[in-house]
Amino acid sequence: MKLLSESEIEEVFNRFRKVNPNPQSELKWTSPFTLLVAVVLSAQATDKSVNIATEKLYAVADTPQKILALREEGLIPYIKSIGLYKSKAKHVIELCRKLIEDFNGEVPSTREELMTLSGVGRKTANVVLNVVFHKPVMPVDTHLMRICPKIGLAEGSTPEQIETSLVERIPSKFMEHAHHWLILHGRYVCKARNPLCGQCLISDICLHNQ
Repeated sequence: MKLLSESEIEEVFNRFRKVNPNPQSELKWTSPFTLLVAVVLSAQATDKSVNIATEKLYAVADTPQKILALREEGLIPYIKSIGLYKSKAKHVIELCRKLIEDFNGEVPSTREELMTLSGVGRKTANVVLNVVFHKPVMPVDTHLMRICPKIGLAEGSTPEQIETSLVERIPSKFMEHAHHWLILHGRYVCKARNPLCGQCLISDICLHNQ
């Protein structure tokens, strides 16, 4: 598979940084815990739908103790508008219980510890590590899976292969914000159905257009 050169990758991220120097998660959160829960809820759901639900939820319960006190039957009405809400309610309640029992109610700062929590896979753990703890990790979602090989930034056919390829190839100075730039690019420009190549700031570099 052909990939972009080091200088081309440098140019891609220089352009992203110039246009959006400090990209942020579109999920709304006020603490490591509220981000963690929001990311768990966002699986196979839009950030917008999660934000609508969590705005009301966090107004009454924004700590592991408070959400655990709601129990599943009290949590479900807040998240019923989100897909897979029944299984997500179970995950969130179990996640809260383990945070209290094993981590003194605090969100842990290692991938290994995060992945012991119910509903937390590698991508969710990486989001928390990157957004909260500013670690140079690469959460790979469906947008990155689709656009990174297409652009020529990474190779692989699984999330972990794409993640490894991106971490190896993206210069460290861009790693804190790289996944946000790529997610936003896939969400709003390099869209699956109607990519806006005419508005793309890296169209002249993208291997798909070569």
